[in-house]
Amino acid sequence: MTPEQIKAALGSGLLSFPVTHFDAEGRFAPDSYRTHVEWLAGYKAPVLFAAGGTGEFFSLKPDEIPEIVKAAKEVAGETAIVSGCGYGTEMAVEIARSVERVGADGVLLLPHYLIDAPQEGLYAHVKKVCRSVGIGVMVYNRDNSVLQPDTLARLCDECPNLIGFKDGTGDIGLVRQVTARMGDRLMYLGGMPTAELFAEAYLGAGFTTYSSAVFNFVPGLANEFYAALRGGDRATCERILKDFFYPFMAIRNRAKGYAVSAIKAGVRLQGFNAGPVRSPLTDLTSEEVRMLDALIGAQKRQA
Repeated sequence: MTPEQIKAALGSGLLSFPVTHFDAEGRFAPDSYRTHVEWLAGYKAPVLFAAGGTGEFFSLKPDEIPEIVKAAKEVAGETAIVSGCGYGTEMAVEIARSVERVGADGVLLLPHYLIDAPQEGLYAHVKKVCRSVGIGVMVYNRDNSVLQPDTLARLCDECPNLIGFKDGTGDIGLVRQVTARMGDRLMYLGGMPTAELFAEAYLGAGFTTYSSAVFNFVPGLANEFYAALRGGDRATCERILKDFFYPFMAIRNRAKGYAVSAIKAGVRLQGFNAGPVRSPLTDLTSEEVRMLDALIGAQKRQA
């Protein structure tokens, strides 16, 4: 896809990040991963993010990332595949180029590694990644990589393939400045953990879509919530939040890293051999898996 085409796709529906499947030895498991991605693509997700945050990008070796993207592209059909990208500038450039070669439709630039950086440094970092590839690039504002509106405006002026802005800060004041300043120059994506909990606030700030982690294992429910949100059906949104997302949040909040681990547990409970999470994350306990299984079962009974 051209940058403008992936920009349009991003704004056309609900998005998600497939978990990365590993075998018992912790190696990438392409066969089960392809089966899972193919299942997700059948729910008409316009874009899936391979090797993203929920896909444990932070635990992947750089040479595993294009392999994962290639596997996703092989089964995604009309669903576009955007790759995670990140770390220091030179490594990010190498990753971006490697996934472009295997057919990625765009890259999501996750925060650089470890240290804080001034706005001028962030500007140089994003600009170099954008100029290293011809595919569309999205920036992810969170943690130690928070672009201010002036910096983002400069990048928009100089990088035609910068097409998306994803926010994980939860700072509605900042993101409202961004959407007011950049207008339709960018596509805006909500990126808070369990994004449905924040979706209404972000919709009011000009964010028309978000990436749903739970789409990994309850895609029908995720789409139902998204349709209700966009359709202004607050009663349905409140019902799904109360019946599913708030109980899920309680499980997710039981340990650090469970925003990823609970998703992978849900994928396994749906019959996909996704394997364990890689350290430094830990998997849910047996008790917590039973809690999640009961929550999924309750949703199936209501469907």
